[in-house]
Amino acid sequence: MTGAGAGVAGAPAAGLRTRLLAHVQTWRPYTMLYIGLVGLAGGLLNDPRAPGWALAGAWAVPTLGWIGGHYGGDYFDRRLDAVAKPHRPIPSGRMPAGDGLAGLVACTAGGAVAALLLNWRTLVLVAAALAAGLGYSAVLKARGLSGNLIRGSLTAFALLFGAMATAPYPAPYVLPVAAVFLLHDMQSNLVGTLRDIGGDREAGYETFPVRRGARPAVRVVVAVSVLWVALAAAVPALGPPRPGGASAYWPVLGACVLLAAAAIGLLARAPEPMPPRVALRAHAVLVVERVALAGAFIGLAAGPAVMLATALPALLATIMLQAGMRTRYEFGAATLA
Repeated sequence: MTGAGAGVAGAPAAGLRTRLLAHVQTWRPYTMLYIGLVGLAGGLLNDPRAPGWALAGAWAVPTLGWIGGHYGGDYFDRRLDAVAKPHRPIPSGRMPAGDGLAGLVACTAGGAVAALLLNWRTLVLVAAALAAGLGYSAVLKARGLSGNLIRGSLTAFALLFGAMATAPYPAPYVLPVAAVFLLHDMQSNLVGTLRDIGGDREAGYETFPVRRGARPAVRVVVAVSVLWVALAAAVPALGPPRPGGASAYWPVLGACVLLAAAAIGLLARAPEPMPPRVALRAHAVLVVERVALAGAFIGLAAGPAVMLATALPALLATIMLQAGMRTRYEFGAATLA
């Protein structure tokens, strides 16, 4: 690595089209629709009659933060990726490392300005999410379950931000929903580390599967899954009843539980050592499932019509984008260029 603006030493400068496509690949479009839905769910749970501009902000700021986090993650992980995933945008030279740092700064600044306009109190959440994201990328990702927990906290911050985009403070019954998403994304992130065991070990990243092995990691995934499902099942009893909320919430939550069980089943049946492609398939199921989970809470807050209008397009787009982009990003079978 020759400097912040370089991809890998000696890599040729990428053309403009290749560089732009590398930026899109860095965004992980198959994940970024989800985080906006989480923010929207928070906004609707706090005030289902909030104005459209506030709900748009509840969606947009977490989305900006998510994209910025991917820029920052790829910037701080560029040396790890050079060892384990040299096909990715920065180590391959298709995107300069400086673009990753600039993307992080631009998305963070844009999100902070929008947060200030929505509710100045949300700047505390923006700062906490930035600190957690930088801490995860720079240090905690390589520190076992603490990294997975911090990664999960970013989605909880998105839910709380959405709530505070529509009211000065989150209502008490929003807090358990934030805990659901914290646990859920801790679980999802831990599954994600199962597909990177070899590269993480080679690069000296002591993730939980590297330290303890794949089977203990799967057992933790099961335990955390039981916790978030139990908490999600209790949430409707904690808040005020919403017209049509239950009819939207329970069927979708049930589907989420089945999808989570299917992902865990893939991992439980996998041979040793854990094949990366099996772990990727399990994580891909969870990526779809978490979009549905965000939709379930939108349905609980605003009813089935709003849920279908927002979550269904995001779900279909996520499925198509994963099919078209994800394997190439993870394993380098091809590039978007």
